[in-house]
Amino acid sequence: MAHTVRARAGRDTDMTQGVIWKQLLFFALPLMVGNLFQQFYNTVDSIVVGNFVGKEALAAVGSVGPVINSLIGFFSGMATGGGVVISQSYGARNSRKVSSAVHTTMLLTFLLSIVFTFAGVAITPFMLRLMSTPPDVLPQASEYLEIYFGGVSGLMVYNMGAGILRAVGDSKRPLYFLILSACVNTVLDIVFVAVCGWGVAGVAWATIIAQFISAVLILIVLNRSDGSYQLHFRKLRIDMGTLQEIVRLGLPAAIQQMITSFSNVFVQSYINVFGSDVMAGWSAYSKIDQFVMLPLQSMALSITTFVGQNHGAGETDRVKKGTRSALRLSMLISLLVMIPLEIFAPPFVSLFNSEPGVLYYGSLFLRLLTPFYLLSCVNQIYAGALRGLGDSKAPMIIMLASFVVFRQIYLFLVSRLFPSILLVAFGYPMGWLVCSLSIVIYYRKKHAKLEAEKVRSL
Repeated sequence: MAHTVRARAGRDTDMTQGVIWKQLLFFALPLMVGNLFQQFYNTVDSIVVGNFVGKEALAAVGSVGPVINSLIGFFSGMATGGGVVISQSYGARNSRKVSSAVHTTMLLTFLLSIVFTFAGVAITPFMLRLMSTPPDVLPQASEYLEIYFGGVSGLMVYNMGAGILRAVGDSKRPLYFLILSACVNTVLDIVFVAVCGWGVAGVAWATIIAQFISAVLILIVLNRSDGSYQLHFRKLRIDMGTLQEIVRLGLPAAIQQMITSFSNVFVQSYINVFGSDVMAGWSAYSKIDQFVMLPLQSMALSITTFVGQNHGAGETDRVKKGTRSALRLSMLISLLVMIPLEIFAPPFVSLFNSEPGVLYYGSLFLRLLTPFYLLSCVNQIYAGALRGLGDSKAPMIIMLASFVVFRQIYLFLVSRLFPSILLVAFGYPMGWLVCSLSIVIYYRKKHAKLEAEKVRSL
């Protein structure tokens, strides 16, 4: 028997009623701004070491992204599983299940923080060798990663706590804490590097201190909440049934994010054979790509929470309408972003480097690949909706098959049969196309099955 959730706090959001497009948009906007600050967070580190330390330090900080993203991507996937369980239970008004999920996920986070700290430090030398890190960059890259993973628990606690708040419809306070953390990181970067002269170590220390501040603030909010998601430290324990559900939903997303991030190391190797101008142009495009993807990723998180709550409440029709609305909104936002990128591609690329060869290739990649972000809208939104329905395995399989297996086969064949940088660059949109077609077909079958089950239950 479900236990009714107590009166909802003013900052959480019941997505089982109200105007769908407004709920999706207003929930996604804080996520988008937060992700924007997260990108600035990383960009500031590179700017500071690039200007105050040197090119080797810039290369060290910039080259370790795949290592960090692989490990953190795994945990983010597990956090998605916890968020889905909480949002479904919250939508079903099951306060006992919400509380159990909150305490299970947070204790799991504390335990995994210990594991990830030691694992991250241990695999640092191996990963740097695997990426063929140059000898002049290796010491600083190693130093940065060892300090970063030594304090990775702050990032993990913040991400899980923010996931809990978002699962109950509160995307604003995680944003406020992220903005504060980004500001602290920026100030400490300058103090530790430009004033104290700590080099790469200064940037790493600034990052983990800022992350710990955001983690503490999240824990305070959860502890002082009066909702069903209130965190009581004395109640921290693992509920095996809830844990199994979180692992069932989160592990596929975790594996998908980790492997996809790791595979980018090999994708880069196909780009590198075309020379430094192409590499630099692709790098500039990739930096812009990270910002362009923010609205899509934010809307995907929004639809996951929306679908989770409405599926938990048995609102099948609202799930379908919400998914369509999220797709239309993400495509509209993408079009608004794409138009200036197509028109003003060279000025955007020149923010990173203004050499003629870099400008040419960076603008070429930007104009060539930008229209295909509409395909990303499709696969990101439908994957988010499926996770909200409690189905994480299918998006994992489809995305790994498209973004890793298909893309690697495509790049292997193209690089040997038709060694053209344009065809190599098309590896990304070709993967998006395969993924979008596959995930739409699967989603429609899934939703038809849910509607049939609803009819039979009447």
